[in-house]
Amino acid sequence: MVRRKLNVKRLVIAIIMLIIILILFSVSLFFYMLSPVGKSKSNVEYTIESGITPYEVFKDLEEKNIIRSELFTKLYVKLTGINVEFKAGTYTINDSMGSIEIIKVLSGTGYSNTNDVSLTFKEGFEMVDFIEIVSSNTNITEEEIKEKLNDEEYIKSLIEKYWFITDDVLDKDIYYSLEGYLFPNTYFVNKNGTIEQVIETMLNETERVLNKYQEDIENSEYTVHELLTMASIIEKEATLDEDRPLVASVFYNRLDANMKFQSCATLGYAIGEWKLIYSESDKQVDSPYNTYMYAGFPPGPGNNAGEESIKAAIYPAESDYYYFMADVCGESPVTHFAKTYKEHVSNVNKYLTCD
Repeated sequence: MVRRKLNVKRLVIAIIMLIIILILFSVSLFFYMLSPVGKSKSNVEYTIESGITPYEVFKDLEEKNIIRSELFTKLYVKLTGINVEFKAGTYTINDSMGSIEIIKVLSGTGYSNTNDVSLTFKEGFEMVDFIEIVSSNTNITEEEIKEKLNDEEYIKSLIEKYWFITDDVLDKDIYYSLEGYLFPNTYFVNKNGTIEQVIETMLNETERVLNKYQEDIENSEYTVHELLTMASIIEKEATLDEDRPLVASVFYNRLDANMKFQSCATLGYAIGEWKLIYSESDKQVDSPYNTYMYAGFPPGPGNNAGEESIKAAIYPAESDYYYFMADVCGESPVTHFAKTYKEHVSNVNKYLTCD
């Protein structure tokens, strides 16, 4: 009996010791898999694109040998219950950082690169705005930006890289080759980085958005360049998101009827000035972007449109409207559509009466 009790006691102790060893091993393994992959402290520039989930980032980090384990990093997030949100941008990390520290860097709660700056581009921004914003917030000069935008070899390399950029952007009448192709958003970039890094970070975001509509774009009777041009017109002409498909229908109807677009959006881009009402002399400005003078699409987009305008260009409403005007004088924005010019003139006289 005494021997049996001793054997049972030893077995219990052995089991407890085994459990303790397994726990210690599991904890050690857990923290080892979260530990840095190296000790050289060599910096790595890591870019997060907008719309990418943290788990997709963890997978990419493991594939690039920046963290040891995607699985254990996910497990750490789940066990701690932390809310991980990564912002698009370029971050500086190094191989002496473990998964926990890298999470803090990419979510902006820990070590951050003091060279990182935030660049915000609103819907409808133009390349002149792009040049001003980038040159004002980074060490990239206006001259560098303009030179790169006019570098035909660089533009051709982008045509090779991105499915939505075509030879259309090489048209000599286009003011800026990438106008309309840089998606409006907030980006985090290294102020000591290159203009190529800024441009391609933004083009990656454009690609992410356009990929959702790629099949319909490729099946459209219009080229992607024409659709982005139409989107830029809609961006400036439409007051409300719900108006955008109808505004698109007006311009497509005019196109089908061999009418000129007569868009204030394109005229404002042509003369470099935005007005509530354009004079007859404004409308006589000889520019390929002046759709009061020239029929059909202008050479290219006049601004960088948001997703709602892009969608409206791809999926316009069906209507019999050929005219519209925004009631900018009222207390709340309203767009009045008309089927005939007579009806349109009546709307103008009735609603465009700002004091």
